[in-house]
Formats: sequence, structure tokens, C-alpha cells
Amino acid sequence: MKKSVLVLLLLLSAVLTYAGGYRVSVQGQRAIAMGHTGVAVVNSAELVFFNPAGLVYLENKLTISAGVSVVLSDVIYQNSALGISSETDSPIATPLNLYGAYKVNDWMSVGLGIYTPYGSRVDWPVDWAGSHLVNTIALSAIYIQPVVSFKLSEHFSIAGGPIFVTGSVNFNRNLSRTLTDIEGERSNVVIDDSGVTNWGWSIGAMVSPTEDFRIGFNYRSQVILQAKGGEATFANVPNSPAVPATNGTTTFDAELPLPAELSVGLSYAFYDKWLFAFDYNRQYWSIYESLDIDFGNTTQNPDSRNIRNYKNSSVYRFGLQYEATSKITLRAGYYIDESPVQAGYFAPETPRNDSQGYTGGLSYAITPKWAVDLSFFYLRFDEVEASYDFYEENGQNVPFGGTYKSSVFSPGIGLTYKM
Repeated sequence: MKKSVLVLLLLLSAVLTYAGGYRVSVQGQRAIAMGHTGVAVVNSAELVFFNPAGLVYLENKLTISAGVSVVLSDVIYQNSALGISSETDSPIATPLNLYGAYKVNDWMSVGLGIYTPYGSRVDWPVDWAGSHLVNTIALSAIYIQPVVSFKLSEHFSIAGGPIFVTGSVNFNRNLSRTLTDIEGERSNVVIDDSGVTNWGWSIGAMVSPTEDFRIGFNYRSQVILQAKGGEATFANVPNSPAVPATNGTTTFDAELPLPAELSVGLSYAFYDKWLFAFDYNRQYWSIYESLDIDFGNTTQNPDSRNIRNYKNSSVYRFGLQYEATSKITLRAGYYIDESPVQAGYFAPETPRNDSQGYTGGLSYAITPKWAVDLSFFYLRFDEVEASYDFYEENGQNVPFGGTYKSSVFSPGIGLTYKM
């Protein structure tokens, strides 16, 4: 059973590290266009995500923002020493966001956000060189966040609320580099679970020393998604006493930590039509030291451990906004995103290295109440020569490495309504 334990262990770790490795920022079209800044920007109900303390500064009684992004990702793997290469065939992902804010009175506002911070898919070719680590992965997580915001003075506000998270995952990989059944079909396993839920919380504050200058703070707690009774299905496993795994389905339990995030930032309006914003985002990935898994048909607790040793990482975001006309507002941005993956832990299910993001977009006011928000970003990952050194087969570590080239392009569209 040791092989099957290790297989599912690596599968589940891939689920989580994919979320961290591809933590693409798509939580609001206006923010995306400005480098995904927003912790000190007051221009829409997207504040529910970025900093709900700013909701009390919105001018309108009711503000609603909704958007969708199309995420197109590409990863190329090469190993020149072995003369092999592969490229992902990734279906289109469409993360959504919906926010609403309502001003109860001059000192209190409430809001609700529904958004998908994790949701994409990567498909490597069947039986490629790294198929013992990953073939396909599909992950989605929906956050539902109610908030309440209070203005304590003309220059200071606070906010907070709970966060409900629900997620699902489907993952496939081969059991080893060579194992097949009697017909030559590669032995593989699929894990599948949905309706995995838990709660977190958020808190924010905003200081407005002047009408043109704001400072913001926002913190979201970690969320531990506990997969209990998920389904693991083994296929094409040879009927041999030398192979501890068997064809069929079993259950698994695991805890998947999503890290806490801290954001601080500022915005400054100048020359009447311009707005500059800067956000610093810290993601506390050091909580992800290893992943423990328990299976329904074993008594050992835990069945196995997979060391990941992620490190905390930072994102530096810069945004600019210009009110070109009474109907058109232009936006652009840039950000530097550090990877949480340390040397020796780089796997093909987490093709994540340091990256730079370039963004842009605009808003067009159709009427005084309705506006269309357009956005795009291009995320370019640094080319990296890296390896994963902790895959075990027959009691020995079998490193898997090569050169990775990755990129993401995402256009998006949204609507803003205010009354």
C-alpha cells in the first residue's frame, strides 16, 4: 500500500500547490487593470475583497460590481540532456467575481462578495515524461464573504466579517514511471472530491488624512479545507503481489491549508484626473510544511507525509488611473510576484516561479448608473531550471527536473451599477 499512499499524497499536494503556484489575481476588473491594486482605492464595490473598510466612503446608496476573466495559461517543459519536451494543453478557465455594497447610513455600510481566487485547469500530454507526478489537475474554490464597515471618524474606518469557502478538485497521475497492466496500459489514479468547506475571516482599516490621500490595511485569515471521505480510484494496476496497490476505489482524508494574506497600500489623487496606487501583499505560505493523508483502508495515522517547505512570499503592485473624459477612465498597472516554491521542490503540477505582471483596461460610463469595465493582464514567469527532488520509487528518491517556461494571459469584462 505504500505506493498508493505516496501516489495520493503527491496528488493532493499538487492540488494545493497549484492553487498557490497559480494564485492569479482576478478579483475585480477595475483592480486588475490597475495592477490588481485596491486596498486604498475607493471606486467600486470591489472593496469587499480588497478592503471593506473603504465601503463607507462610496458615494452611492447601492453599488454592484460583477466581472468575468478568461484565463489562458501555457507551460513548456524541456530537458535538453534527455532530448525531451512537453507543453500543457490548458482549457480556458473563467474565474468570476460579484460584489455588492449598501450604505445603511453615513457611518455604516454592508457588503457581500462572491469570487473565485482559485480556479483553473492544466493538462499535460498523456504519458509524458513527468506523468508519474501529474497528468491533469482541475481545481475550483468559491469564496462567499459578507462584511460590515464602520466610519469611526471622517478620517478613519474599520470593517470585517466571516468568509465561507467551498471547493472541489479532480486530479490524475500515473502510479510510477514504468508500471503498466498486462495490456501495456499505464497504471494511474484519479482523486475526486467536492463540497469541501470551511470558514475564515477578514478585517480591514482605512485612514484618509486628506481627501486625496488614503492608506489601507486588509487581512484575510488562513482557511483549512478538510477533505473527508474523498474518492480515489486506481486503474490499470497489474494483479501482482509485488504491487501493493489494487484496482478499485477507496477513500481519503486530508487537510489543505490556504494561507493567510496581509495587504497594505496607499493611493494618491493628483492633478484632478490622476490616481496612483501601491499595494504590498504578503502571503503566509510557510504554514504549508507538509501534507498528511489518511486512507479509509489503512490503520496507520497518518499514512504518509510529503514535505513541501514553502516560504512566505510577497507581491509588489503599482497602479495608475486617468479620467480621460466624463465617460472614459483609463487604467494601467505592473506588479512583481515572488514564488513561494523553494529550490528542490519545483514540480510540474506547480510550474510557478517569480513573475512580472502587466495590466491595463478602461471603464466606459454608458449612463450615470451603468458602466462597462474592461481589463487584461499578461503574467510572464521567469524561465527557470529547477527540479523536484522528493519523489520516491522503490525506496529511492528520483529527482525530476528541467527548464520551465510559463505565461498567463487574461482578458476580462465587467459591469458596475450604482444608484
